[in-house]
Amino acid sequence: MATSAHPRPKIYPPPEFPPRRPGRFDRVPPAVFPAILGLFGLGLALRRGLEAAGLPIGLADLVLGAVAVLWSYAAFAYAVKMAKRPSVILDDLKVLPGRTGLAAATMGGMALAAAVAPFSAGLGKVLLAAALAGHLLVMLLTVRVLLRLPPEARDVNPGWHLTFVGFVVGGLAAPMVGWEPLARGLVWGTGIVALLIWGLSLWQLVRRVPPAPLRPLLAIHLAPASFFAMVGMSVGMPVLPEVALAVATGIFVALLAGGRWITESGFSAMWAAFTFPLSAYAGALLALGWEVAGMVVLVAALGIVPVIAYRVVTLWGSGRLAAVTNAAEV
Repeated sequence: MATSAHPRPKIYPPPEFPPRRPGRFDRVPPAVFPAILGLFGLGLALRRGLEAAGLPIGLADLVLGAVAVLWSYAAFAYAVKMAKRPSVILDDLKVLPGRTGLAAATMGGMALAAAVAPFSAGLGKVLLAAALAGHLLVMLLTVRVLLRLPPEARDVNPGWHLTFVGFVVGGLAAPMVGWEPLARGLVWGTGIVALLIWGLSLWQLVRRVPPAPLRPLLAIHLAPASFFAMVGMSVGMPVLPEVALAVATGIFVALLAGGRWITESGFSAMWAAFTFPLSAYAGALLALGWEVAGMVVLVAALGIVPVIAYRVVTLWGSGRLAAVTNAAEV
């Protein structure tokens, strides 16, 4: 009587010996960039705060210079990672921390342009143009990746503001380099998208409660309204800055009221989502003349943003940030 043959066991390759040690920049996590963007925003808000107080802005410029060095190093590290395997950016864009991080990276370039523009309009133009082009590329690649993900992974989330509305950060530098029409165009173009994201996000929030680890991302909703207020004010747009600031204040109050619920899961790399919206809101208050309120929020940001940024950057240095955010490796 014939007996059925047992399938042969699958042969696996032997493990490498000695184990391969990853290169220094083989797994640079994009999740470090939102915290750096928050530091940029803090420096720009501090510049406004010192001006409002009639004090020299040298301290703010010193902060911005230090942040520029940090951003440049992180951008260089990620560029080295991409040079080893260009398609690694597509792998990073498959996960939420990668999408928000890469969008924040190019937004950081726009913030750098705003920091540099008062000293060199020419360099500011170059940085702004490069950052906007880079952000457009990130957006297009993100759309490509999202279309290939399962439907449940394509749900609207606050991180979409970074990808699709983040261009508005370029409006901070545009008037400084003589490109006011660009600033106006960025406000109107991204404003419509922001309204859609706010509306869809509110509908989703009513339908289902977001998991605790993702709740810090809700703070991102504060950023677009704050940027609209600042950019609109800088180019003299009527009514819009006041309306945008009112929206930002409503979101800020809601975030404060739900602070315990939002932070329920404890500290994580997602807390970087608190940094740049808080800095932007402080800057918006100061830009529109609400100096006392702006100073209060700025002082709070000075105590919160550097602490979160330090912890995130420390996670990067230890290698844990790449692991907990599922960063791609070359």
